[in-house]
Amino acid sequence: MLTIICRSILIYFIVLLVYRLMGKRQIGQMQPFELVLTLIIADLATIPMAEVSVPVLHGIVPLLTLVVVHFLLTLITMVSQGVSKLISGKPSIIINPKGIDYKAMKKLSLTTDDIFAALRECGYFNISQIQYAIMETNGKLSVMPKAQFSPVTNGDMKLSVDESFLPIILVSEGKILKENIILAGYNKDKIEDLIRQHGGDKLKNVLLLTVDKRGQGYIQMIEKEGKSFQTERLVRHESL
Repeated sequence: MLTIICRSILIYFIVLLVYRLMGKRQIGQMQPFELVLTLIIADLATIPMAEVSVPVLHGIVPLLTLVVVHFLLTLITMVSQGVSKLISGKPSIIINPKGIDYKAMKKLSLTTDDIFAALRECGYFNISQIQYAIMETNGKLSVMPKAQFSPVTNGDMKLSVDESFLPIILVSEGKILKENIILAGYNKDKIEDLIRQHGGDKLKNVLLLTVDKRGQGYIQMIEKEGKSFQTERLVRHESL
């Protein structure tokens, strides 16, 4: 038992040293190759801790080897842009002035729900406020808002702005969200009318359709430019 305790303490400090050498990035900030190394290190560290028959050195050597691999990969990615893209990938623009880039969204295996969740984490609740949104190689979303929605415009310049309301997603990737249309006081016929009124054709071709309490809406057809529109105010649910 004492042997296991001593081995565990030793491996703990070795792993701690390894992570200190690798830097102070949080899990969400790691590049793909760094995350892979982290998972392997965690797995390797448990073997010499629990298996007394395995020499401690057989656990330490692989750990230190991975540190060397990490430094080599980091150095190579700093020197070679091509290798960096191969190992870590490259940022992808998923929202541009025309709206959501459907091809980029599917290439990254994202849904509109994923995109909206990432936007909300950045403090934005309406896609019409976004000029560009870039998915970074570490999975984080970077957002450039349109000029009129910049914090500087509304705060420092003390401009008068209308109250904002949370938009409701009525249609996502060709599918009506039933709970949301009930909340908005809409039905399928009303949704189809909105689509036709604002340049759409079939429901299945709608990438995204949202509307808020003021009647500010946004529609984008698959592989077409998105646009904002105005409809009647929503009065069914006062909490919108």
